[in-house]
Amino acid sequence: MEKMTTQFQNYLPGKPQPGVRSETKGRAPVPALLVMLLLCASFLLQSCDRDDKFFFPKAVDLQLIADNMVSPVGLVAVPDETERLFVIDQIGIIWVIDESGTRLSEPFLDVSDRMVTLGENYDERGLLGLAFHPHYKMNGRFYVYYTAPPRPGGPVPDATWNNLSRISEFIVSSSNPDKADAGTERIILEVDQPQGNHEGGTIAFGPDNYLYISIGDGGAAHDVGPGHVPDWYPENEGGNGQDIEANLLGNILRIDVNSGSPYGIPADNPFVGKPGLDEIYAYGFRNPFRFSFDMRGSRRLFAGDAGQSLWEEVSVVEKGGNYGWNVKEGTHCFDAANPLEVLASCPDVDVYGNRLIDPVIEMKNFNNPSGGRTLTIIGGNVYRGNDIPGFYGKYIFGSFAQSFGTPNGEIFISNPAGRGLWSFEEIELVSSPDDIGHYLKGFGQDLEGEIYVTASSMLGPSGNTGKVFKLVLAEKSSD
Repeated sequence: MEKMTTQFQNYLPGKPQPGVRSETKGRAPVPALLVMLLLCASFLLQSCDRDDKFFFPKAVDLQLIADNMVSPVGLVAVPDETERLFVIDQIGIIWVIDESGTRLSEPFLDVSDRMVTLGENYDERGLLGLAFHPHYKMNGRFYVYYTAPPRPGGPVPDATWNNLSRISEFIVSSSNPDKADAGTERIILEVDQPQGNHEGGTIAFGPDNYLYISIGDGGAAHDVGPGHVPDWYPENEGGNGQDIEANLLGNILRIDVNSGSPYGIPADNPFVGKPGLDEIYAYGFRNPFRFSFDMRGSRRLFAGDAGQSLWEEVSVVEKGGNYGWNVKEGTHCFDAANPLEVLASCPDVDVYGNRLIDPVIEMKNFNNPSGGRTLTIIGGNVYRGNDIPGFYGKYIFGSFAQSFGTPNGEIFISNPAGRGLWSFEEIELVSSPDDIGHYLKGFGQDLEGEIYVTASSMLGPSGNTGKVFKLVLAEKSSD
């Protein structure tokens, strides 16, 4: 595959692709060459990097699975062996795609009457997350993240909250497995939001069976303004990303929904018994809209974090990690006073003694003066399916669009290995080689490890152009 812009070729200058070993000193060259040839020949089982590019043995495409939704922002497989897929529609509806691939006409759950009123042209609020309890087959419990109307009061005098991020538990109907019992809502966690953007929105159970929740920095810009507290870094006058004591904004949280009232705190959460709120698992995020756990192998947590003006990023999230915002944007020092310029220097350790962790993937935002084409990054999944030879173990992610106003999101692939920034490349689709022809709003993964894309032709939550696609070999895309 040759589609790789100059922009993307510059990430690892002079450094071999992860997964390609250089010849060992003193080893006879012929056996090493034979090993490489055998690896390349075994493309049906794995990929082989060549000349700093990914090797795709088969052409891929998007296969339409379901349509006629409004603004699908994600897809979740239910862990009960029914092979059903559940689609998160931002307007407040969860749709069911049954084992035959048919979207049911009646929603699984509708919480639209419990949410804030969404703006049709663009909105980052709404129904944003869904997670099934690991023992859903036995207990029928699942969890949603939606934005409710704000509580009275505000972040400062004479200001009001914009909305309330709410995590709630529901139980499936006892008489119909395709319907939730809407009357069983139990509110687990609520977070006051000062602005209408940077809501985060992913909830997912980790391999430890704890519930992880991503919360944005509170919105607006620069991580400053009403609702953004002072922190230890005076250069940028804030804010929530670097604060771990005043509120839960700008963090990934981890809670135990199986204990406590309404939840418990895992004993090994990083700030238990130390300065910092006990719910926080990792911090220093701007808007970690989509994260996922690798369903096999290392089970690492990958989070896509939306940048401001220059850089978009994906990080591998570790317990207690500080991911830099707003001291840094990507790997670069951020300047709140001049966001299109990079500060010459900034701290690499915070006031708690934790180092600022750089992302593993960095992309140029479309506002970047040096050239970029990504409006915002959309975190994806590590491919663990069997349908696409060469993709196994690779991280698939995307961009919402290349700029405002044009539905032209893109899908990328990266080999998640090695130190420093990982190289990546656009996946060129057979039916749409330049882009996907939609705004890319989310990803999903079934229990077999195959990857799905949720998208629509409308920038905001309006219309009925919302679709779910499956990433497949090209010859299957028309089946």
